[in-house]
Amino acid sequence: MNAPAITDWDDAYANADHIEGADAFVATWPKEAEAFRTSWIKKDLDIHYGPSDRQRLDMFHPEQRPKGLVVFVHGGYWLRFGKSDWSHFATGALGKGWSVCLPGYDLAPQVRISDITCQIGAAIQKAAERVEGPIHLAGHSAGGHLVTRMICEGSPLSDEIRSRIEAVVSISGLHDLRPLLNTKMNDAFAMSESDAIAESPALLRPSHDCRVVAWVGSDERPEFLRQSQVLAKAWPTVAFHKEAGKHHFNVIDGLKDPSSELMAALIGD
Repeated sequence: MNAPAITDWDDAYANADHIEGADAFVATWPKEAEAFRTSWIKKDLDIHYGPSDRQRLDMFHPEQRPKGLVVFVHGGYWLRFGKSDWSHFATGALGKGWSVCLPGYDLAPQVRISDITCQIGAAIQKAAERVEGPIHLAGHSAGGHLVTRMICEGSPLSDEIRSRIEAVVSISGLHDLRPLLNTKMNDAFAMSESDAIAESPALLRPSHDCRVVAWVGSDERPEFLRQSQVLAKAWPTVAFHKEAGKHHFNVIDGLKDPSSELMAALIGD
């Protein structure tokens, strides 16, 4: 049986309205992040990678020589949140011996989504100068779009940095931006159809051969399940993984646990 046609696109992409306790997740993240930043010893905070105030990144390092660099890009529909709301999600990769970068970026409507793509490229470039070895990228929701965007045609990354990327995990990512043209959020994005096509990884060709996982929770909104499936269908090498019992706000919890399935998908060891 075919899924019913979507008549309310804003509702289709509304996560908090359909997840019990969603506000509690959002309220808890900054507190946990601050506690982590305060307690973690090896760190470099608020490194500027661009001219605006939000173009800063935080880096956390393991006690031993890092095995490589993990970059985690936060979500929020390119409209909200900042790097300091998510610091504690570095715990899992640090526990596996990797340095972790959490970049901030300017938000719509002050900038376009294409501008944010370029900013994330600049942030990864800056972080990669500080840590040798392989690079693994993870992003949640809009962050999933941004990390996937790094490895398809039109990537802002240099060939040298892109060659170091071994794995990308898009967690509840947005890979075809055309449906967002039908939402009120596009008042802030100011996207045309050609803009949406140009920024949609699922409509672009991969420019780099690496392990890619489209990771999504089984209890996500149908559109987020579809968005992950779209990438897996568009890019034959993408692995699609649906994590049982997870929704949009707890599907990233595995990033805090070095022994989680999500960390195994990201780090690969």
